[in-house]
Amino acid sequence: MKVLLLTNEYPPTIYGGAGIHVDYLSRELARLCSVDVRCFGDQHLTQGALSVTGFNLGDKYQRAPKPLRSVFGAVQRCLDFNASDIDSDLVHVHTWYTHLGGILAKLNYGIPLVVTTHSLEPLRPWKREQLGNGYDFSCWVEKTAIEMADAVVAVSADAKNDILKCYQVDPARIHIIHNGIDLDEYRRTEAPDILRARGIDPARPYVLFVGRITRQKGIIHLVNAIRHMDPGFQIVLCAGAPDTPEIASEMQSHVEAARKVRPDIVWIQEMIAVPAKVALYSHAALFCCPSVYEPFGIINLEAMACETPVVASAVGGIREVVVEGETGMLVPFTPVPGVSNEPADAGRFERDLADRINRLMKDPALRERMGQAGRKRAVDHFSWKAIAQKTYELYGKLV
Repeated sequence: MKVLLLTNEYPPTIYGGAGIHVDYLSRELARLCSVDVRCFGDQHLTQGALSVTGFNLGDKYQRAPKPLRSVFGAVQRCLDFNASDIDSDLVHVHTWYTHLGGILAKLNYGIPLVVTTHSLEPLRPWKREQLGNGYDFSCWVEKTAIEMADAVVAVSADAKNDILKCYQVDPARIHIIHNGIDLDEYRRTEAPDILRARGIDPARPYVLFVGRITRQKGIIHLVNAIRHMDPGFQIVLCAGAPDTPEIASEMQSHVEAARKVRPDIVWIQEMIAVPAKVALYSHAALFCCPSVYEPFGIINLEAMACETPVVASAVGGIREVVVEGETGMLVPFTPVPGVSNEPADAGRFERDLADRINRLMKDPALRERMGQAGRKRAVDHFSWKAIAQKTYELYGKLV
């Protein structure tokens, strides 16, 4: 069997969970079948049964309105993906950026289409800040691809429910296959020099956030929660790749305000490489994930694999990863009626975040037990080898 994976992100250009997913999935699938990855960029790799080709744009579309450049760029790349002969038995697409490519491959080459839903556009209304009216296109192309797909992969049971609410899809065509973790790469590591190089004191405990600066990740809520946190520990925000200049500016102003009452905030404004990220997870007293929408939440799994307890909002697939009272604490999230991704009482949500963090920071023994339980859960349920096998078996039913 040969499969075609279409993706926006692929190493070395990765900024989110979808890119991490495709990176590891493609490598594990290549142990089972031939894998042709086509992505955004200039990548070129052939390694055993894995072939990776990046498609660049040059300076095309620079005259288009800024919010629409990524939209027109995605359309062009999807055309380019298909203009290079496809000899695969199946096409598997990741994120709306590649959905048009999957539609074209299904119709023009007559092969089955698989769509993995890492998130759903109707549940991310803040994307209009980034895409302008291009958000209407991203919603349309996602709906079209999902409703015509031969199989839809949901990364959690909660994500499956969201698909059924948003789109007309036969439930029998939706398959739950979780995200995974490389347990050899993500494991507890002692590397205090990596912390010192980034302004973190390894001798003092710290609360860690890792993620993009986007509404979805709830980062502004976490920054606002800092004023309710007990003194005596550091706050480390590893937060970069802002969606828009507006949210970048908003993040800057909120961090500056928080530093007036809490000077021990370390803000790393970059998306760091895996070895440094593993070191940050491993030395952290706890990891906080304040997401307001999260179909799975792979960052929680990364922290757990490094034996770090998690405080996370009780939304989406996070509830299938983090076990309340065992591997961490879940913070109640009551949405605005009819708006699933905004807290009805932002102040209460932020105080509750701080409350769970304060509780765990006072109890090192509990943190240690939760960290060990988190590693065990990652080992028992979320290896990439098992996830690739489930995906390969799904392919076999379609080809």
